[in-house]
Amino acid sequence: MKRILHIVEPLAGGIMSFLQDITKLQVCKYEVYIIYGIRLQTPPNVECLFDKRVHLIRLDSFKGALGTVLNPKAYFDVYRLYKQIDPDIVHLHSSASGFVGRLAIPCRKNKVFYTPHGYSFLMQDVSRVKRVLYWLIEKVSAQLKSTTIACGWGEYQEALKLSKKSTFVNNGINIETLTPYVKDVERIHPPVKICTSGRVVFQKNPKLFNEIAVLLPNAEFFWIGTGDMESELTSPNIKVTGWTDRITALNILQNADIFILTSLWEGLPIALLEAMYLKKICLISNVIGNRDVIESGRNGIICNTAEDYVNAINGLVNGSLDGKKMADQAHVDVETKYSVWQMEKKYDEIYKR
Repeated sequence: MKRILHIVEPLAGGIMSFLQDITKLQVCKYEVYIIYGIRLQTPPNVECLFDKRVHLIRLDSFKGALGTVLNPKAYFDVYRLYKQIDPDIVHLHSSASGFVGRLAIPCRKNKVFYTPHGYSFLMQDVSRVKRVLYWLIEKVSAQLKSTTIACGWGEYQEALKLSKKSTFVNNGINIETLTPYVKDVERIHPPVKICTSGRVVFQKNPKLFNEIAVLLPNAEFFWIGTGDMESELTSPNIKVTGWTDRITALNILQNADIFILTSLWEGLPIALLEAMYLKKICLISNVIGNRDVIESGRNGIICNTAEDYVNAINGLVNGSLDGKKMADQAHVDVETKYSVWQMEKKYDEIYKR
């Protein structure tokens, strides 16, 4: 059986969900290894969340994005483990892993693939100098012998600016596990329940989420997750759940009327795909990743300001917007375009080229 090695810094958030789902299918075809780093958002029992056939190897020399890139030991550790595992395919995830992996591993002798899961140079919570540095890191690594597999169309367009050796596979989700939680859309009655999920960090724009809550004092807002910017969520009608188990999170999402994403940048968000499949009416920010999935007015609504979100929510409540039609279409779109089986099949085809 051939071996596939995934290298990821960090194993958390959407990247973790992605690897959980795809490796569950890959273990039927490959011997699967994951070299990973942890962050504060990494669950303490992370190894228990994967298929038992997946070999997980934690690297303490992975110390955040720049901390990993600037740490010589990270390169040595990656090369040492690569020699031990002797994989047929190497798949790198996130910017730091992509840079370290492509320098530490002899790419010309191996099939090496890289998925950014949201380019670091698109981040808006760092200085211009850092964004330029991240872009240079991506540009240098893209010249090495490897193929970039973007996780969505928007990310693919950015990848092509760095290297023509790029393609894309849309992120996908395991819809089987979500099917019991699908609930048909009914007429929304006050108080409106509005939900989001993910880390409470700058990328997810908690300030805008709070602004929307302030403008809708009679609605109930839920943020599934935690993070270092919880202090931005000051509106009294917001409940921050903290990290919950999967079932609790799905129950909260199932009982919500509307799912919103206020992100400043994205790759292709797993949380959005799950909400769409669960027939939640989705209101999203106008950024790469979000707008790759949502066609405004057809399967959700794209918003630019807090007032846009508020007007859309009011329209859904008073019936001037057809939330049921959009939610039903979103469900069908995920079922036909964004399943983990389609995703894994397309990755396998690329690996074998």
